[in-house]
Amino acid sequence: MYENLSGGWRQSRGRLRGGGRGGGGGGVPSERTASCLLLTLIIGVCCVHALEMSTGKVPFLEAVNGSTVLLPCTYASCIGITNLYFKWEFNDNGTMQKVADSVIPTDHVEPNKVNIYRERVEYVGSSKENNISILLWNVTFEDVGDYVCFGKNPKEKGKNHSAIFTLYVVEELREVDNTLTIMIASCVGGFIAFLMAFMLLKNFTLFVLAKIEEKNKECLVTSSGIENTENGLSGSKSTPKKA
Repeated sequence: MYENLSGGWRQSRGRLRGGGRGGGGGGVPSERTASCLLLTLIIGVCCVHALEMSTGKVPFLEAVNGSTVLLPCTYASCIGITNLYFKWEFNDNGTMQKVADSVIPTDHVEPNKVNIYRERVEYVGSSKENNISILLWNVTFEDVGDYVCFGKNPKEKGKNHSAIFTLYVVEELREVDNTLTIMIASCVGGFIAFLMAFMLLKNFTLFVLAKIEEKNKECLVTSSGIENTENGLSGSKSTPKKA
């Protein structure tokens, strides 16, 4: 009975040890698995942001009628480009009108030809700077609206990217009323000037008081010396001479 129990105990312990070894082998991921997961994550993040089109931090402009304006657009890709197709379109009350388009063969290589489909438009981009901006000459009120900068990189298997730049045209630029700004600046400047004058006056007053106190100390020392001298002289005169 004891041997059976002992054997059973030994058998159970063996199963537990075996299970512990199996669980440890399957539960702890190897360094190889971790490296694969990290690489997959990096590739996934890169693919999400593979191509990015940008029209600047301020994607709008207010221009005077008859002036020339720059419609900016740049692109960036962490996986590189091959035959990047880009185009500019104008949103004319819901109807997209093509303004310009071309294909950039690869990184830092200029497109062979940029097709222009609208008057008063000039391509001024540079592939060396990832720039596909255009100029719009002699703008009119008909040019007001949204301009879409579009890009498509075949490396991304059909994904499209775009950015919008909005143009406003006015007869003349509005004058900004700076009255409040001038008043605030004047108040701040006056306060600073008053504070500086107060500090100068304070320092000058302290300097004068220090000089007066120093002079008074010198007078006291001089007076004490004179008194001591006079007392000494009077004492010497009153001393009787011995016969």
